Amino acid sequence: MAESSTDQLISTNGEGKKIDPVITHCIFDLDAEIFAKFGKTYTLKQWSSAIGLKNASATLFIKETGVNMTVDEFHKERYEINLKKYPFAKLMPGVMRLVKHLKKHRIPIAIATSSFRKFVNVKTSVNGELFKMFDNITCGDDVKNLKPAPDLFLAAREAIGNPPTNQYLVFEDSIPGVKAAKNANMKAIWVPNPMVAELYPDNNSADEIIFSLNDFDPTKYGLPPFDEESSSA
Repeated sequence: MAESSTDQLISTNGEGKKIDPVITHCIFDLDAEIFAKFGKTYTLKQWSSAIGLKNASATLFIKETGVNMTVDEFHKERYEINLKKYPFAKLMPGVMRLVKHLKKHRIPIAIATSSFRKFVNVKTSVNGELFKMFDNITCGDDVKNLKPAPDLFLAAREAIGNPPTNQYLVFEDSIPGVKAAKNANMKAIWVPNPMVAELYPDNNSADEIIFSLNDFDPTKYGLPPFDEESSSA
């Protein structure tokens, strides 16, 4: 577990506004899959309501598309898709820059994902430089209740220091994930697909909405500012 460097945190943002509380820990979701196979596809609205869930998303997929398979068969097929897909997956813009920045300043960071650990092991088998910087990865297998329940984020919290929940900042791409973070009394930044954001202009409780991690300003939350030489990547 990383040791936080609270002496490097700031108590005011770039505009001189006092920040209370200062964020000391960060949690990231693991990027969600888009389900498309068997000649059938989720609509954008179906996908946006299902990402961040586990068995519920499989049940919804089967029901809405009419695919002739059980939930167990669905998960097996999804695992095989992941094996083929993730060795070629590209990182979201800005994620490496942000994670390196937080690690440099000894901010504890974790991943909290609804995915089964066997899926996560596939996803994290590439981009090792990134994933080795995280202090903990909490998976759907590790908790009883999934998003929008707060269990995943509370479990991740316990794994990386267990400070007050309102000192945590969560980065999420799904509405269930944002709700889970807020149910855990944590601050949440929603980083959605822009088309999904248009579908739900008022249906989220995020503290902030950005469309790229390159747009994140750490000083808004009392975190150290990016170095001037830090490039967007």
